[in-house]
Amino acid sequence: MRGKIIKGIAGFYYVHVVESGVYECKAKGIFRKEKIKPLVGDDVEIEVLNGQEKTGNIETVYPRRNELVRPAVANIDQALVVFAITRPSPHFNLLDRFLVMMESKEIPVILCFNKEDIATDPQVTELKEIYARCGCPLLFTSARSGQNLDQLGEVLKGRTTAIAGPSGVGKSSIINLLQPEANMETGAISSKIERGKHTTRHTELFPVGDDAYIMDTPGFSSLYVNDFEKEELKRYFPEFAPFEGTCRFHGCDHIHEPGCGVKEALEKGLIHKVRYKSYMEMYEELKNKRRY
Repeated sequence: MRGKIIKGIAGFYYVHVVESGVYECKAKGIFRKEKIKPLVGDDVEIEVLNGQEKTGNIETVYPRRNELVRPAVANIDQALVVFAITRPSPHFNLLDRFLVMMESKEIPVILCFNKEDIATDPQVTELKEIYARCGCPLLFTSARSGQNLDQLGEVLKGRTTAIAGPSGVGKSSIINLLQPEANMETGAISSKIERGKHTTRHTELFPVGDDAYIMDTPGFSSLYVNDFEKEELKRYFPEFAPFEGTCRFHGCDHIHEPGCGVKEALEKGLIHKVRYKSYMEMYEELKNKRRY
């Protein structure tokens, strides 16, 4: 039987087989020998040991389309990056790190801004302006009022989607509405620090419909973008692309060089200053990592 690993705990893998349910499986010793560690998201072939008790062995791990290290997960079709419009206000550098990380892995992103029910029109407009040219679709939702959640459900169909974002932005509430069985523990935001307590403890895929899965990624507060060189960073800012060929110097990094088309576009408002600021901060970080 073919299925997908939706959870792995203490050497047991829980494999979801469409129309048959979830089987508790062990991985065969051959995987250890070949140094293959099954990951959540892996498509696998299982041998059923007991049909009633739903136990089995993982026989084959199919080749992966992609793989993330943190969280350790495979075969993600797209990422849903969720931030709140307000309470807490978006941390732009963190949000842009997410977009860069996914862009570098060639994983398409849907950018979701939640809590529209408590946001002002200028707050929404500002976010639309900053991310108008970031290369991914924007969705404004409210988990509380249910606004645009049907639209969100549509983009999840037939795909495995990783949901990522900081604590307290309503990720768990969104997952609960899309798939009540997920029953995620929603964390109350600490009013003092306006930050949610980390409520997600392990990586797990939840089936939403027959051929769609969503995965919540455990809470995070920092994300290091360091598995590529500083010269590559500009590739992961799609709004730079139209101006790349207009720089005086070939291989321009858009930082200090004169005659830079990207900086000219920035001055004309064709690239948003918030995005450019994130680019500069990440560039410096990548430049400095080589010293240590």
